[in-house]
Amino acid sequence: MLPHERSLVEELKDEPFALLGINSDGDAAKLAGILDKQQLSGFANWRHWVDGSTDGPIATRWNVHSWPTIFVLDRQGVIRYRDVRGKDLEAAVKAVLAEPAGASPAK
Repeated sequence: MLPHERSLVEELKDEPFALLGINSDGDAAKLAGILDKQQLSGFANWRHWVDGSTDGPIATRWNVHSWPTIFVLDRQGVIRYRDVRGKDLEAAVKAVLAEPAGASPAK
């Protein structure tokens, strides 16, 4: 997933878009090794946090029970999509970005 996410971040760099990564390995050094291997070292592409596990504070608050879990939020912070990947993730992000600022989520 990381190469696709990297290309999505690059493609949308001029859009109001942010990708945030949460890692459950519980080991910041392990995360740094993974990111270095995927050419994401230095967190230059997007921000990453270590949450510890699915019992960590971020996973608990967001009701995450397994990884990867993906959320797409709109400008108001409303979760619009969950667990979309690949081209579906890209389509979801672009659909949200295409909405006018201040638009309410579709019912």
